Amino acid sequence: MEKFGKSQSVLRTEDNRFLTGKGRYIDDTTPSGSLFAYFFRSQVAHADITNLYIEDAKNTTGICAIFTAEDLEKYGVKNSLEGVTVKNRDGSEGASPERPLLAKDRVRFVGEPIALIVADSIQNAKDAAELIEIDYADLPVSIDLEIGQNTIHPEAPGNVAFDWHLGDESKTNELFERADKVVSMEVYNNRIIANSMEPRGCYAQWDNERLHISFSGQGVWAHKRFASEILGLRSEQIRVTNPDVGGGFGMKAMGYPEEFVVSFAAIKLNEPIRWMSERTEAMLSDNAGRDLKHFAELAFDATNKIVAYRVKTFCNLGAYNSRFGQNIQTGLFSKVLMGVYDVQNTYLNVVGIYTNTTQVDAYRGAGRPEAIYLLERMMDRAARELEIDPLELRRINFIKKGNFPYQSSTGEIIDVGDFERVLSAAEISADIKGFERRKKESEAKGRLRGLGLCYYIESILGDPSEEAKVVFDENGEVRIFVGTQSNGQGHETVYAQFLSDQTGIPSEKITVVQGDSDLISKGGGTGGSRSVTVQNNATLATIEKVITSFSQYLSEKLKVDANDIEFDDICFRIRDTNFSPNVLEVAKMARDDQRFDLLTHSAKTTLDARSFPNGAHFAELEIDPETGFVQIERYSVVDDFGNLINPMLAEGQVHGGVAQGIGQALYEHVVYDQEGQLLTATFMDYGMPRAEDLPFYKFDTECVPSTANIMGMKGCGEAGTVGALAAVTNAAQDALWDIGVQKVDMPLTSEKIWSMINSGNIAAK
Repeated sequence: MEKFGKSQSVLRTEDNRFLTGKGRYIDDTTPSGSLFAYFFRSQVAHADITNLYIEDAKNTTGICAIFTAEDLEKYGVKNSLEGVTVKNRDGSEGASPERPLLAKDRVRFVGEPIALIVADSIQNAKDAAELIEIDYADLPVSIDLEIGQNTIHPEAPGNVAFDWHLGDESKTNELFERADKVVSMEVYNNRIIANSMEPRGCYAQWDNERLHISFSGQGVWAHKRFASEILGLRSEQIRVTNPDVGGGFGMKAMGYPEEFVVSFAAIKLNEPIRWMSERTEAMLSDNAGRDLKHFAELAFDATNKIVAYRVKTFCNLGAYNSRFGQNIQTGLFSKVLMGVYDVQNTYLNVVGIYTNTTQVDAYRGAGRPEAIYLLERMMDRAARELEIDPLELRRINFIKKGNFPYQSSTGEIIDVGDFERVLSAAEISADIKGFERRKKESEAKGRLRGLGLCYYIESILGDPSEEAKVVFDENGEVRIFVGTQSNGQGHETVYAQFLSDQTGIPSEKITVVQGDSDLISKGGGTGGSRSVTVQNNATLATIEKVITSFSQYLSEKLKVDANDIEFDDICFRIRDTNFSPNVLEVAKMARDDQRFDLLTHSAKTTLDARSFPNGAHFAELEIDPETGFVQIERYSVVDDFGNLINPMLAEGQVHGGVAQGIGQALYEHVVYDQEGQLLTATFMDYGMPRAEDLPFYKFDTECVPSTANIMGMKGCGEAGTVGALAAVTNAAQDALWDIGVQKVDMPLTSEKIWSMINSGNIAAK
């Protein structure tokens, strides 16, 4: 890396230990002799608990304790989790029903935890669970996105959690009345399960009046605050850590009941306790993603320019508010409501619905994929109805390069963009000119071929503030402490590479330390594609402190004017001398002089504005009309991520994101029966993409540096998913349109497509 310069593709250093079985995940890090936790969960979706008898279970072999909601209340534990709420159209707050850690009088979804069993082995805990006696008085079950069904919470009549809106409704409606053409469409965005490679898990240990909670998550500081509030402990009594984490995707960003109940049990028993979710248990209890339906309309003038956009959305929250559930399809959705198009008149109305299903919260992209999927499906539909090339329709409506910074209709300030340049590059990369030839070749084989485009933009989210700390160790190596948390993105490589780029310290001498609330005072965790941009902004500020203090030290030691010392990202250059020490050499000099104050530096920074990664995805697929089978043949992406630290890692993030988008578009779908039982609770029933289902991706970048941060960077972690959903679905619609199938929705399973083809399903335009 040092030989070839900055911003090059460097292999991930952490992969060596991951691929050789040396990763340290929750199950690898639990204290020796830990007891095992197992949760007894509801087997029905909606019922009053009329009897809960645990005495026989408590007296079985190896059982240390069984805790219920009554125990939490007895010991003063706050038996509830809280979620963020949004404002209703009338200015009141959205509903905020209590979400218990352990259900007490009523259960509201299959899989809701009722009791915690602690035992000397997981098998003994499971055996005890079989002996728990519970009686239910069944209540009506609601699983659909409908208002006025059986009420789940008295705080939410008709199961309406909120009725939120944004924009000028009357002005938007007036423009629709005057429009030359209106295009409308109903679009469904299917519910999915995150299915991270490592399921959720945790352990807790109480030692000398101090609690250590370790869990598989996306950051530690929010959980430290939640634990303090729930358990009634002072902040300094709590240490929270994340070891290696095998995937998060937003699903692991918020608090769940399990880690806090396990912590309570560890305190009461004064023993370390471990819990690891099994796969079906995860499918029942992990926050789901998406699950919403829209009715959307675009209004056009005679030149095919969009003059107004309005959307009515119903979104499923599940049985309770998860941490960010109410905000995902409202505030976060609205960040990119109008995408990359120059339209100032929009109106968005979102109604949140409670159902007797698992909670719905953030999943890779968190609101942005949902908004872009809807908009780009609408643009594709509009191009067909207006009989205009879909690329040309987008070019007509793009925000022009000279109009930045640009304030969107929902108040976002997009700093820079060159969407026409990116789309033109993507058009060449995807070989659009050769599509008709490839389509004819497919027809000769009896296949239907389709081409789909999605031009996406996303708004980087999360806490804009972060801290970094750099410590020079006695052994000549360096540690950098960060406030984010890798879930597999390659942070250990990219943070070390960035520090190396800026200081000349060899990356192999840099260790990245993350996920420990004792070691750094503040951190925003990982989510919203924030990590690299926000964290490296703090790293730059810390480096500036290092260089300034080292320069002052050299000035004093060498008795030279500070203005005669310069740093060139590799060495300190002292005018009129041949002495040019590097950063590590100056650190050793300071240590030898016992200037230990120079060996630790930290800085906290806040980004003043967000960045907006964007790009064009082209998907090309074939459909076998005899079976409905879909095969993606070509997939190309051109992204504008601004300046890149490590292009290989950025490409890897896009590959993973596209795989998840393809998974939702073609295979993944959560199904409940009318009694609220999850029918897709194993990998035998829940479709997931395999390697053979995915094409080789073509990935390129067109750099338009962001002005929102000094590095010119834009996030990339969620971009692949944001673009893939509409690109694949639009490609399928393109393949099916000419044979009369004019309305498709995800997931585009073989059975669904075969049925549409053979039923003559022709939706009204």
